[in-house]
Amino acid sequence: MAVGSGTAIEVDTPAPVTPLRRGGSEPSVAVAFGGGGARGLAHIHVIETLNEMGIVPAAISGSSIGAMMGAAMASGMSGAEIRDHTLAFIGRPSSAIGRMWKARPPTVKAAMEGGWRLGQFNIERIVAAFLPEGVAETFEDLEIPTRIVVTDYYNHCEVVCDSGNLRSAVAASAAIPAIFCPVRRDDRLLIDGGIFNPVPFDHLGGLADIIIGIDVVGLPSGEPGSMPSTMDLMFGASQLMMQSIIDMKRKAHPPHIFLRPEVHQYRVMDFLKVKEILAGSAGIREQLKRDLDAAFAFHDGSARQEV
Repeated sequence: MAVGSGTAIEVDTPAPVTPLRRGGSEPSVAVAFGGGGARGLAHIHVIETLNEMGIVPAAISGSSIGAMMGAAMASGMSGAEIRDHTLAFIGRPSSAIGRMWKARPPTVKAAMEGGWRLGQFNIERIVAAFLPEGVAETFEDLEIPTRIVVTDYYNHCEVVCDSGNLRSAVAASAAIPAIFCPVRRDDRLLIDGGIFNPVPFDHLGGLADIIIGIDVVGLPSGEPGSMPSTMDLMFGASQLMMQSIIDMKRKAHPPHIFLRPEVHQYRVMDFLKVKEILAGSAGIREQLKRDLDAAFAFHDGSARQEV
């Protein structure tokens, strides 16, 4: 896949995920942070666990909320710092409302030109208001190579951003249709990366020995006899479609570790439930440790056999 100079690039066939490297030193790790709105707050556990284990990813990819989390980690922020920032700015309703107020269009003209229309918020303003100051401005400023997945609306394709303005790429990847306005970047109209690639582990092939995919898309929840609201039905249908995409990608390019934290019961915009989401998804920490220990043991055993 050729890399553009400061531009988004259209996706070619991704490199296949390679087997764990046999021989050599400690295996390298790459992480794909998936999209899922507020459910993606569970990614904080993954980052904290990697920090605890002393693992710095060789590469990161992200979609939607996963692009935000991945960008923060790639900028050098620790999981604890990301947690503290998240709890400070969206853990308290008054703080979240204040940030949203700051993200409002500055003028009526700006509102009419896309700051807010038909219920759509300007995601670039919201990202600017909520993203930690420690997050880099450009891909070139990142400490870890990162690929952010977005969807090109008019060219009907997946696009990977890996150079140029980082924050516009993050905003585009998180631009959920009907909630946030699309983002213009490099003469493209871009929307939520999760539409084409909810967990972009397939873009990490060849970049590390162990590829980790984190799926926070979730599935519709509720009693079989209950009737979902129109909004729940719309988002639930999109969850089912994204899960079918994930299943196909796992068959074609399976990651070495694939995790699904317990986040099904939360809606895409349940950000004010950050404490409940973090508490309910904490089990992913031990699961990740076990899976990584097993992957490292496999690598070590294979290396000894070749000596």
